[in-house]
Amino acid sequence: MRWRALWLAALLSAGAAQAAPPSVAITGGTVQGSTDAHGTQIFRAIPYAAPPLGAQRWRPPAPITPWKGLRDAAKAAPSCLQNDYGWNHADYVRASEDCLTLDVATAALTGKRPVMVWIHGGSNRAGSAGDTVLSPLAQRGVVLVAIQYRLGIFGNLPHRALASEQGGHTGNYGLMDQIAALRWVQANIARFGGDPANVTIFGESAGGQDVGLLLAAPSTQGLFARAILQSGTPSFGLTWRPLPEALRIGDQLDAVLGTNGGIEPLRAASAHALLEADRALHDPALQSDDFLWLRTTIDGMVLPDTPAALMAHTLPRPVIIGSNRAEFGLPGGRPHRDAGVDAAFGPNADKARTFYHLDQSDPPADPRLGNRDLRIATDILFRCPAGQWADVLSRAGSKVWRYEFDLAANGGLSFHGSDISYVLSDARFGSLSLADYWLSFAKSGDPNDDARPPWPAFGPNKQHVLFTASGASVQTQEASPCQWMIQP
Repeated sequence: MRWRALWLAALLSAGAAQAAPPSVAITGGTVQGSTDAHGTQIFRAIPYAAPPLGAQRWRPPAPITPWKGLRDAAKAAPSCLQNDYGWNHADYVRASEDCLTLDVATAALTGKRPVMVWIHGGSNRAGSAGDTVLSPLAQRGVVLVAIQYRLGIFGNLPHRALASEQGGHTGNYGLMDQIAALRWVQANIARFGGDPANVTIFGESAGGQDVGLLLAAPSTQGLFARAILQSGTPSFGLTWRPLPEALRIGDQLDAVLGTNGGIEPLRAASAHALLEADRALHDPALQSDDFLWLRTTIDGMVLPDTPAALMAHTLPRPVIIGSNRAEFGLPGGRPHRDAGVDAAFGPNADKARTFYHLDQSDPPADPRLGNRDLRIATDILFRCPAGQWADVLSRAGSKVWRYEFDLAANGGLSFHGSDISYVLSDARFGSLSLADYWLSFAKSGDPNDDARPPWPAFGPNKQHVLFTASGASVQTQEASPCQWMIQP
């Protein structure tokens, strides 16, 4: 009978060991995560840099402060500080300036699986990693990472006093955070069963823009192998913001808060005061200040030149780039439509007006593209820039696959963000999902698989794939005003 008691004790001990929360030793200390019902091991709120508080506000991310003992990594982290725009209310409520964290989901702590790093959207002024790591992607052979980065005025402020203390460079602190997170991935992801030599970065909207900027930034060489840009490009069709022009935004902040050009009063200012001041800042080059932090500042350090110029000198990497068929309306609304067309098409604005029949009354809405103003906005901000950047990347030596996505719930238009659930959840169109292509791309550098319709690479014939409820179909370039848009 004694052997049966010993066997039972050993069995109970093995069960207890199996149920123990997973823990991993990483840069800074050891984190303890959790295991979900599918056996996926999830680690949340892992710091990849020191908190950007006090004197560290508006500085490049600093190294992690080590901790002792086990750090709880089972609970979601606070979002980065942001104003409340309605759609992001939950992130606004749980926001903190101490937010430079990332989440990891992995099927096992052993192995050497491809890594996918998600960069969230939100106009570079809102949003968070959210529950991205609860996505089923991690059950399909990759290690999934979701990162957070400073937003709005905290992540993007250009200021003369900051330039003085930082070698003449200022702004783009959120991009610096993303680069620090990718360095953390290189140093630590193998301990989660990931392959640091096989990292794909992907993001939507501002996250897609940031992915494109990371492709251009010289300091990202060796940090990732490939990239996916969903409904976001480095420029969003906007002009670049040179640093002398960007510094005037910092001047505005001084005027709003009465800080007289000094950085110490700004570092001592309350988060609430800075968030309120963020709402008052204005860029005269924009039709809507909703895009204030989407217009890219050429800061001289992270981006020493325009992204288009930098692409010619960076290591070519495979890229997927695309947009939805009916993203969202005109920034600033119809009163700003003509100015938006002028800014986007420059000397070719009259050709664009003729193409869109702007001298005529509104035509009936297209069943898939929406009304005329929606089509103009989608073309200027998303569709045309996606084609332009596919050209830029292809000429620079990258192999590029371009797509358009036209699928939404209940047969509605494919508005901004419609694609996300087809990447991060089990949503499918017929037998396909975007996740199928994204996973193939992450694993091999090519989205194609013998089990799916072929997706030809972008080239001189401008072919791309259109995803609809019927599946995936290859499209050739159609008549559009994109050829007349100002080049990035």
